[in-house]
This record gives sequence, C-alpha cells and structure tokens, in this order.
Amino acid sequence: MTQRTLAGLVALPLVVALIVIAWVVPLPYTIYSPGPTVNVLGKFDGKDIVQVKGHKVYRNGKKAQLRMTTVSETTREATLGLWTLLGAWMSDTEAVYPREVAYPDRGTVEDDREAGQVQMASAQDAAIAAALTKLGEDVDEVSVAEVSKDAPAAGKLKADDVVTKVGDKAVDTPEEVVTAVQKVKPGATIELTVERKDKTLTESIKTGEKEGKAFIGVSLGTTYDFPYDVKITLDPVIGGPSAGLMMALSVYDTLTEGPLTDNKRIAGTGTIDGSGNVGPIGGIQQKIPGAAADGAKLFLVPAGNCQDVEGAENGDMRLTRVETLDDAIKAIETWTKDPNAKLPTCGSTK
Repeated sequence: MTQRTLAGLVALPLVVALIVIAWVVPLPYTIYSPGPTVNVLGKFDGKDIVQVKGHKVYRNGKKAQLRMTTVSETTREATLGLWTLLGAWMSDTEAVYPREVAYPDRGTVEDDREAGQVQMASAQDAAIAAALTKLGEDVDEVSVAEVSKDAPAAGKLKADDVVTKVGDKAVDTPEEVVTAVQKVKPGATIELTVERKDKTLTESIKTGEKEGKAFIGVSLGTTYDFPYDVKITLDPVIGGPSAGLMMALSVYDTLTEGPLTDNKRIAGTGTIDGSGNVGPIGGIQQKIPGAAADGAKLFLVPAGNCQDVEGAENGDMRLTRVETLDDAIKAIETWTKDPNAKLPTCGSTK
C-alpha cells in the first residue's frame, strides 16, 4: 500500500465526518421566501381592513384588488442545516442571508415581533396622512418630542405639546418653527402658541444663543391630526413599514368615488411618509414572484429598489417605478385604461 493511498484512507473518515457535521449542524443564516399577499381593499376577521367614521366611503366590490406583499423569513432562532440552505440558494425565488444581516441587533423573536408592530402602526399613520393630504386635507402637526434640561424652553414647553404658532405666524412643519425662531436675535423673547391636553396656551420664551443663532432647546417632530377617523386593521402577524404605499392607496380608493383599480388585480410595495414620498424596502425579489403567483398584473416598484428588481420572477406582470403616491395613482389609472400603455420602468424591466 502506497503512502498516498494510506493517507487517503486516513483522511476519508475525516472528510465524511465534516460533511455529516455540515449537513446536520445549524448554520447562522436566514432564508427569505415569497410571503402571502393581502388585498387591503378586502376584509380581515370579517371586517373591512380600511374603516372610516365621519366621511362617506366607497366600497367597490369584491373584484377590487390592491394587494400588499410580504416576505416570509426564518426567525433569528431557526435552526437551518446545509441541505435546507442549499435548496434555498438554488431557488429562483428565495434568498439566503447571513443571520447578522437579517437581524443586526441582539434580541428575541418576541422583540422582533414587537418592533414590527411598532413600525406597522407608524406606517399606517403615515399612509392615512398621505392619502388625506392627497385629498386636500391639512393633517400635519408640529409636536414637541423633548425639551432639553436647562434650555430656554424648560418649564415653558412640555413633550407632546403641539406648536401651532410662533408669534403671529402659523406653522405646519418643524422646519418652519426653527426658521421662525432663528429670525429673531439671540436673547429676544418670542411667543409660541401650543395645544396641550385640549387647552390653547401662549408661552413667552427668552431665546438663547447657539452657533450665533437664537434657539429655545427643543426637539420637534411631526404628528397628525385627522379630520375624521380612519383605521387600518391587518393581521397582527404582519409587521414592518413596507406596506405603506399600498395602505395609502387603499385609503385613497375607499374615500374616492369609483374603483381606482377598475376591478383589476394590482400589487406593490414601498414605505411612505405623510407627504406621499415612497421609499425602498427589503425583500423585493421575493415580493414580486409572490404577487405574480397571486394573479397580480401590475406591480408598483419603489424607485429606490430599481437596482434590486433585475431578474425577479415577474412572469407577465408589469413592473412600474413610482416615487410618490401621485405617481402610483397615475400609473394605475393609466394602466387600467390601457394595459399596454407606456409606464415608467426600472431600466430594462417592462
């Protein structure tokens, strides 16, 4: 027996053992797969997903379809072997990511679920705001998020105060408040009108100086005041912000006469802010085939995801690029009138 043969016989059990270990031992990866789609013009648990009180609604029948898309991903605690990962890696519709990419923060499955629900609640508020803004309603409010200790505004303003005026000027955005404050000389006194627990108060604040400009020492944010009650109710297992665009479209369609979809099946994804700007999301390579499998014929792609859609399994479903809620509405109206009409696309996608 030669030395090379002997070495091979000795090494063979080690190789077999390594293969067995790799096949059996869990590996730190996560699999993304196409998840279910949900018609946000439909019902959940026997009730309309979009519910409105104080405004006329327009229900456009069971055929109306605006489908939000989801991704099914293995949890941070899932045990995935090599065989499972190889199957996902070879799939045309699944993706494999290192676990630290899918779950960059330490936590538990319950932490992930709670974070997803917080994101969903915020996305619903923004979606409602975007739809109502499109319909001409003024819904933005400037709220005080925090008052710095020992700041000029300390003892005058409180967290959750809604700022309506600086001096005699009405304000609708945090930027307008900052601009109005910085117009006065440091040390000057300004008046802020705020709403606090159903009371209107006017507070006089002597400004301080920071980097040569007047300041009052508060952190501001945007909240919403809706003129009537709009509620979006989805299965609580669905979390995250990526359904924002489709929820905004569903609210808009519910509050406007005539079916936006013309009873055609339309899907899409994308975050949205209260002004109607659409943002990119993760997992679009899985959302597109999920929508196609559920019969959608038009898919709304956030412009920020255009670099991610090449090669996605869309079948005969058209993909169109959108940057705003206005873009999405225009694309749907154009396509429903003529399914072959020219639409904005992502490069070579059609």
